[in-house]
Amino acid sequence: MFPQPASRASLTIPNLITLVRIFLTPVIIIYITRGQYRNVLIVFLLAGMSDLADGLIARLWQQRSPLGTYLDPLADKLLLSSTFLTLGIYHQIPAWLTALVLSRDATLALGALVLKLADYPLVIRPSLAGKLTTTLQIACVLLVLIKKTWGLPPYLLGTWFILTGSLTAASGAHYIAGGLKLVAQGPNHRSAEGPRGRDH
Repeated sequence: MFPQPASRASLTIPNLITLVRIFLTPVIIIYITRGQYRNVLIVFLLAGMSDLADGLIARLWQQRSPLGTYLDPLADKLLLSSTFLTLGIYHQIPAWLTALVLSRDATLALGALVLKLADYPLVIRPSLAGKLTTTLQIACVLLVLIKKTWGLPPYLLGTWFILTGSLTAASGAHYIAGGLKLVAQGPNHRSAEGPRGRDH
């Protein structure tokens, strides 16, 4: 018997996997504070695999739920932001890049909250710039961990920091422009581009 589509209130298998990813976040932070970067790399890769697994299961087994729509992006952002912040504190990622990444996320979250409170019916869609930014940020963390574990040419990581920072700033500006356009069109207009989680 195949799993049945999830009800609105049910805690699905994909949601449970997402919760595991949330619980892995403090483990990563603890390993960074101890300088155990090989373990950080392993746990970070496991978290990434769980992200792929919950989305795949949600689609194949039709276990989509409203909870997953909010829980999945929350888990992703918590994992990535916490890792960036901790690596920044321990001087593995430049302070300017850490500040840029966290400021962008905070600005977008605050903007979405304000629009929601102002009764703008948001239909949030991911932009290409947003997807590329997330990909580059994940790769940035992986490169830092690989450098600490096996070593990398110094110029490679420095170049990647600049590339990640540039696209982070560009995607943030793109989302802000979309939000301002939505405000100008009025609360009855249903259109906005921004980060969105899977429906599971």
